[in-house]
Amino acid sequence: MRLVLRILGTWLIGLALILLVMDGTKSLATNDIVFTSLGGIWLQLHPASLETVSTFFDSRFFADLLGTILQALLAYPAFAVLGIPGIILALAGRRTRRERFLRQEQF
Repeated sequence: MRLVLRILGTWLIGLALILLVMDGTKSLATNDIVFTSLGGIWLQLHPASLETVSTFFDSRFFADLLGTILQALLAYPAFAVLGIPGIILALAGRRTRRERFLRQEQF
Protein backbone atom coordinates (compact mmCIF):
# COMPACT_ATOMS: atom_id res chain seq x y z
CA MET A 1 0.00 0.00 0.00
CA ARG A 2 2.85 2.38 0.78
CA LEU A 3 4.29 1.78 -2.67
CA VAL A 4 1.02 2.77 -4.32
CA LEU A 5 0.80 5.94 -2.22
CA ARG A 6 4.38 6.91 -3.05
CA ILE A 7 3.97 6.25 -6.78
CA LEU A 8 0.71 8.19 -6.96
CA GLY A 9 2.20 11.02 -4.91
CA THR A 10 5.28 11.15 -7.12
CA TRP A 11 3.16 11.30 -10.28
CA LEU A 12 1.05 14.13 -8.87
CA ILE A 13 4.14 16.07 -7.80
CA GLY A 14 5.64 15.56 -11.27
CA LEU A 15 2.49 16.85 -12.97
CA ALA A 16 2.43 19.81 -10.59
CA LEU A 17 6.04 20.67 -11.46
CA ILE A 18 5.28 20.47 -15.18
CA LEU A 19 2.32 22.82 -14.73
CA LEU A 20 4.43 25.16 -12.60
CA VAL A 21 7.09 25.34 -15.33
CA MET A 22 4.39 26.05 -17.91
CA ASP A 23 3.04 28.90 -15.75
CA GLY A 24 6.58 30.18 -15.22
CA THR A 25 7.31 30.36 -18.94
CA LYS A 26 3.98 32.12 -19.55
CA SER A 27 4.85 34.57 -16.78
CA LEU A 28 8.25 35.28 -18.33
CA ALA A 29 6.70 35.82 -21.74
CA THR A 30 4.11 38.31 -20.51
CA ASN A 31 6.22 40.03 -17.80
CA ASP A 32 3.41 39.36 -15.35
CA ILE A 33 2.54 36.57 -12.94
CA VAL A 34 0.28 34.05 -14.69
CA PHE A 35 -1.37 31.06 -13.02
CA THR A 36 -3.41 28.63 -15.07
CA SER A 37 -6.47 27.44 -13.21
CA LEU A 38 -7.46 23.81 -13.01
CA GLY A 39 -10.70 24.65 -14.83
CA GLY A 40 -8.78 26.22 -17.71
CA ILE A 41 -6.56 23.18 -18.16
CA TRP A 42 -9.53 20.82 -17.86
CA LEU A 43 -11.37 22.78 -20.54
CA GLN A 44 -8.35 22.55 -22.84
CA LEU A 45 -7.93 18.81 -22.34
CA HIS A 46 -11.51 17.48 -22.34
CA PRO A 47 -14.44 19.89 -21.93
CA ALA A 48 -17.09 17.15 -22.20
CA SER A 49 -15.83 15.42 -19.05
CA LEU A 50 -16.01 18.69 -17.08
CA GLU A 51 -19.65 19.05 -18.09
CA THR A 52 -20.28 15.41 -17.12
CA VAL A 53 -18.77 15.94 -13.66
CA SER A 54 -20.84 19.10 -13.17
CA THR A 55 -24.00 17.25 -14.19
CA PHE A 56 -23.13 14.37 -11.85
CA PHE A 57 -22.66 16.74 -8.91
CA ASP A 58 -25.94 18.51 -9.73
CA SER A 59 -27.82 15.21 -9.38
CA ARG A 60 -26.48 14.47 -5.87
CA PHE A 61 -28.10 15.23 -2.52
CA PHE A 62 -25.74 18.08 -1.55
CA ALA A 63 -25.70 19.58 -5.05
CA ASP A 64 -25.21 23.18 -3.91
CA LEU A 65 -22.30 22.31 -1.62
CA LEU A 66 -20.64 20.04 -4.20
CA GLY A 67 -21.07 22.65 -6.92
CA THR A 68 -19.49 25.32 -4.73
CA ILE A 69 -16.55 23.07 -3.86
CA LEU A 70 -16.05 22.13 -7.52
CA GLN A 71 -16.11 25.76 -8.64
CA ALA A 72 -13.62 26.70 -5.91
CA LEU A 73 -11.24 23.88 -6.93
CA LEU A 74 -11.51 24.81 -10.60
CA ALA A 75 -10.54 28.41 -9.78
CA TYR A 76 -7.31 27.49 -7.93
CA PRO A 77 -3.98 27.15 -9.78
CA ALA A 78 -3.60 23.68 -11.24
CA PHE A 79 -0.11 23.10 -9.84
CA ALA A 80 -1.38 23.68 -6.30
CA VAL A 81 -4.44 21.47 -6.70
CA LEU A 82 -2.26 18.58 -7.88
CA GLY A 83 0.88 19.30 -5.84
CA ILE A 84 -0.58 19.48 -2.35
CA PRO A 85 -2.31 16.06 -2.49
CA GLY A 86 0.82 14.67 -4.15
CA ILE A 87 3.00 15.80 -1.27
CA ILE A 88 0.52 14.44 1.28
CA LEU A 89 0.35 11.05 -0.48
CA ALA A 90 4.14 10.83 -0.82
CA LEU A 91 4.58 11.61 2.87
CA ALA A 92 1.86 9.12 3.84
CA GLY A 93 3.65 6.40 1.90
CA ARG A 94 7.08 6.89 3.38
CA ARG A 95 8.64 4.54 5.88
CA THR A 96 8.69 5.66 9.50
CA ARG A 97 12.05 6.23 11.12
CA ARG A 98 12.80 4.11 14.16
CA GLU A 99 15.78 6.03 15.52
CA ARG A 100 16.04 9.74 15.18
CA PHE A 101 19.24 10.24 17.09
CA LEU A 102 22.53 8.39 16.82
CA ARG A 103 24.76 7.55 19.71
CA GLN A 104 28.39 8.52 19.51
CA GLU A 105 29.43 4.87 19.01
CA GLN A 106 27.31 4.63 15.86
CA PHE A 107 29.29 7.19 13.85
